[in-house]
Amino acid sequence: MSNERAEFSKRLAAAMLAQGHEPRPGVLVTQFNLRFPGTSVVFQTASRWLNGKGIPEQDKLVVLADWLKESPDFLRFGDRAVHGKRGARQVKEEAPTYDDQKVFDIYRALPAAQQKVVCDVILALAAPPSRRSISIKRRAGAKADSRR
Repeated sequence: MSNERAEFSKRLAAAMLAQGHEPRPGVLVTQFNLRFPGTSVVFQTASRWLNGKGIPEQDKLVVLADWLKESPDFLRFGDRAVHGKRGARQVKEEAPTYDDQKVFDIYRALPAAQQKVVCDVILALAAPPSRRSISIKRRAGAKADSRR
């Protein structure tokens, strides 16, 4: 059993307990499938996540994190995700507004490739202004070159 998988399994079980859920595959598969807009996972998949034999793909990890009120990075990587980033932002504790929830639902319904584009845009907008302007200038230059 991979140490990384085992550590993920421990964090997943602890997060489930913290939210008042027994860390059992039946509970996990039911709660997960209620929230995941894609193809449902089966009992064996949930069992692998809880028994340290597998780690969910990013789209599934995001849904788990949202349900368990944790950050996807923390669920996946633990404390090293928090300590590895200087000045890591805290996850918002307040409930999303209706508009936020609508945007989240639309995002979750997008194919993985489009979700990546949305994430790239958000990360670009969140970058410090100096890096953002360099990135915008590069894209503008690339567009001008493609028109020639």
